[in-house]
Amino acid sequence: MRRLGTGIGWRPEIADAVEGMPGIDWVEVVAENVCPGHLPESLLRLRERGVTVIPHGVSLGLGGAERPDEGRLAALAERAEALGAPLVTEHIAFVRAGGALTASPRLEAGHLLPVPRTRDALEVLCDNVRIAQRALPVPLALENIAALFSWPGEELTEAQFLSELVERTGVRLLVDVANLHTNHVNRGEDPAEALAGLPLEALAYVHVAGGFERDGVWHDSHAHPVPRPVLDVLTGLASRVAPPGVLLERDEHFPEPAELERELDGIRAAVAAGRPAGACRTATGTAAGAGRPAASAAPARPEARQRVAVAQAAVLSCLVAGTPVPEGFDRVRMGVQARALAAKRASVVAKVAPELPVILGEGYREAFLAYARTRPMSDGYRRDALDFAGHLLKLGRPAGTRARRQLRTWWLDRSGPAPRSPGLRARARVLVGRA
Repeated sequence: MRRLGTGIGWRPEIADAVEGMPGIDWVEVVAENVCPGHLPESLLRLRERGVTVIPHGVSLGLGGAERPDEGRLAALAERAEALGAPLVTEHIAFVRAGGALTASPRLEAGHLLPVPRTRDALEVLCDNVRIAQRALPVPLALENIAALFSWPGEELTEAQFLSELVERTGVRLLVDVANLHTNHVNRGEDPAEALAGLPLEALAYVHVAGGFERDGVWHDSHAHPVPRPVLDVLTGLASRVAPPGVLLERDEHFPEPAELERELDGIRAAVAAGRPAGACRTATGTAAGAGRPAASAAPARPEARQRVAVAQAAVLSCLVAGTPVPEGFDRVRMGVQARALAAKRASVVAKVAPELPVILGEGYREAFLAYARTRPMSDGYRRDALDFAGHLLKLGRPAGTRARRQLRTWWLDRSGPAPRSPGLRARARVLVGRA
């Protein structure tokens, strides 16, 4: 396994700061946010300096009931090649449900949701991972995710589930210690117990991130400083294995570069604290053939995919479409998750369509959350923004004539295959610039 060192998640908002930071050995970029033919100049400069760049996917949904989408796999492979990456990473999660396997509408979560730790779900996940491995030009590593809720009737622990996944597929692991802490608070799972059972020889690298606790629920925000309990989990991991790489994730509310550098120093110190001389083994990527695609295996049984599909569709429908909470789930936690998904939709739509909060003013968020309660996302955030604007226009909103005319112009300009006139996009940019 290639040694990476200390890294940070590359984001456009901190691109200049990252370039100027000392001791940055590698960066990770959200795969869906870069275009292979038009890589940001900052990333190109980092690569020229010898900084490794790894694409981190968020939309494959390998834990979902359906086979991975060929187009998404091809796009991830293309980004790996364009960046010269030694591996690519994704998540053990589902992000969409419904469709042909359930005869119900197709739904998008816009978020990473936990898969049930059952034999059916493991069978489907392993098959999907093998499909992905065959399509990718470099090894694949998968990340454990944070969860706000638990599935009833689970048959395996986190460690058992991940160990069998590695054994059956040879996939590597991206261990997120912040997510282990999140699951400790939210699901009562002991991080030390999870680490003790994981095949850490398969470790590709480690994620570290911040969050916050509210009403007994930990939110993995990636927008707050890394807390001491997360660093303690990192020290515990480093006492068991020398991590090939450790990366700080930050997605919002970026502090000054000096503060990010202090967080990176804290991460280095936490790793060093867990590394007594001769006390830990090195991650080699050879546990049960980790890093190498496993020999061909029987595909997931159709009945297993169907059972997983029905269960995931019921869960996602209750979270984004207001259907009843499935039996056995914690209703309070499902409510927290539903509100979190709606809030994330509102925030991301505001980023991909920044004109909307400008046009709607202070009423944007309230209007969007009201819309989201009855209108599930079906095809990504950009489509969501268009659907939201169209929904408001059908209702005759916003109330002001000028704002409604601006919204209609914005919607018409983007709802067709090309802008209605060259000046519209320029006027929209001016509008945003005045806010």
